[in-house]
Amino acid sequence: MGEQLESLQESQDVLVSAIAQSMVIYGVTPSVGRIYGVLYFSDEPLTLDDIKDQVAMSKGSVSNGIRELMDTEMVTKVWKKGERKDHFIAEKDFLKNFLDFFAKMIRLERSLLTKAIDQTEPTIKEIANNPESNQAEDIAKRDLELISEAKDYLNWIMQLANCLESRDIFKHLPINSEKE
Repeated sequence: MGEQLESLQESQDVLVSAIAQSMVIYGVTPSVGRIYGVLYFSDEPLTLDDIKDQVAMSKGSVSNGIRELMDTEMVTKVWKKGERKDHFIAEKDFLKNFLDFFAKMIRLERSLLTKAIDQTEPTIKEIANNPESNQAEDIAKRDLELISEAKDYLNWIMQLANCLESRDIFKHLPINSEKE
């Protein structure tokens, strides 16, 4: 391999490591981040074996990582003519990945909190309306106030998720392209 090609490979390795480390911030393991990084820099779809060789992980770990990346739509399975094995490509648009990931996480958070509120609010209201003690009444009323504030938050994050998915976010935060 020529000196320039070696330098380019080293640069890619640094960038793949940075991508893997940055994905940790979003709750993705470094190994899954490396899988994404390898696919990101690949010019063609790769098989599990191709990826396994490049990230030095077991085929099972690579398969699990690919599944996780497919769930977040950062990786897609593609058909390659004349091949039996599955091939995978990375979504290379970081902005799309970011918007889709956060919209999905916001909806997940909203779902978890809404279920908890739906499960507990009737009990808390009942206690607030028919308290056995002043202390129970005070706590129940405080909790209902907190739930009300949580509902405001949940409504706001739902608007945010909708804004991310519809891409209306760019009306408020335009992309400033600084291409040289």
